[in-house]
Amino acid sequence: MSKLVTVLNGPNLNLLGQRQPEIYGSDTLADVEKGCSEVAARYGLRSELLQSNHEGVLVDMIHTCRETSAGIIINPAAYSHTSVAILDALNTFDGPVLEVHISNIHHRESFRHHSYISHRADSAIIGMGVEGYYLCMHRMGSLLGG
Repeated sequence: MSKLVTVLNGPNLNLLGQRQPEIYGSDTLADVEKGCSEVAARYGLRSELLQSNHEGVLVDMIHTCRETSAGIIINPAAYSHTSVAILDALNTFDGPVLEVHISNIHHRESFRHHSYISHRADSAIIGMGVEGYYLCMHRMGSLLGG
């Protein structure tokens, strides 16, 4: 069976394509899911995309990934800047963790400039739009698929 890469998404990303398209673009989370799946398949990987607006649910998803997933791509959204709980959960995961942000968090409000998640992430793609997800999946392919 092929290795699984789980793509986790935090709050408000369920509204991708509808919410602030001038910042986040017009692609939906379903578009991102399809694109990630296509890239993963090129490397013999599988991908699943999950989203929650709730911090504890994201922590539970990360705990599940410990048993199911070879790698995690995470866009924690606003939790990037506030959640030690998500950082702690990611610290229990042994595989690669890649952080992705659609917008350039360093060109936004100052409170968005720091990411707790970056303390665990093996690398980050920031400000590349939804293409950042696909770049992360290519990197996962290099790390996991060959």
